[in-house]
Amino acid sequence: MITFKDLSLVYPNGTPGLKNVNVTINEGEFVVIVGLSGAGKSTFIRSINRMVSPTEGELYVEDENVLDLKGKGLRKLRTKVGMIFQNYNLVNRSSVFKNTISGRLGHTGTLRSIFNLYSKQDKLRAYENLKRVNIEEYIYQRADQLSGGQQQRVSIARVLTQDPKLILADEPVASLDPPTSHQVMQYLKKVNQEDNITTIVNLHFIDMAMEYADRIIGMRDGEVVFDGPVSEVNEKTFEQIYNRPIREDDLRGSDSDDGEE
Repeated sequence: MITFKDLSLVYPNGTPGLKNVNVTINEGEFVVIVGLSGAGKSTFIRSINRMVSPTEGELYVEDENVLDLKGKGLRKLRTKVGMIFQNYNLVNRSSVFKNTISGRLGHTGTLRSIFNLYSKQDKLRAYENLKRVNIEEYIYQRADQLSGGQQQRVSIARVLTQDPKLILADEPVASLDPPTSHQVMQYLKKVNQEDNITTIVNLHFIDMAMEYADRIIGMRDGEVVFDGPVSEVNEKTFEQIYNRPIREDDLRGSDSDDGEE
């Protein structure tokens, strides 16, 4: 369970990122966060693993206030919270397998990983996760030789190899074409359902939010303006979230996220 209690964040330049957020996300939920660029979506997600540090309130992951964590405690948190990025965040010159097994870094330690001293069990885990996203045939290729969709599938396999309790995906399909985007979302949904891993995804694509989410959280200007099951969401809901009429372009995700959130 993840609980935001009166959580706020003000960036060093004085820009507010989050304003008094109160949200509880239950185990196994697939939550999609929507809103315009700068609405606070990325800040919301990155607060959970302390990639950004909230300035007020409390944020609990499994009954532990992550705002109190530092050093070893913070490293332990990030081991159980997997992160998927828009730009894949792979080591381009390394093979698909090396990128995938690096998900064990938090469990193995830096020195052992440098010398590739992973256990047989860890290596098997990495290979099985590549199979889960149908990318095992590229196991020895360099990451930068893959397409964007293939690279994102490798990043999913890496996160699974980490064996997380929670997956955060920050605009994971923003750089992909629609068919590939759906493929990536299908893998994320499959993992969520099969492994009961709580999954939180930022999306600009309204149609994808409706198709894959169990629950939608709408944000505007750092505040949560909607929070409910997808069954309660309609066009008027999105008009409320975006504070404007919804055009056909919005359904295709025309708002690219170029700025800091």
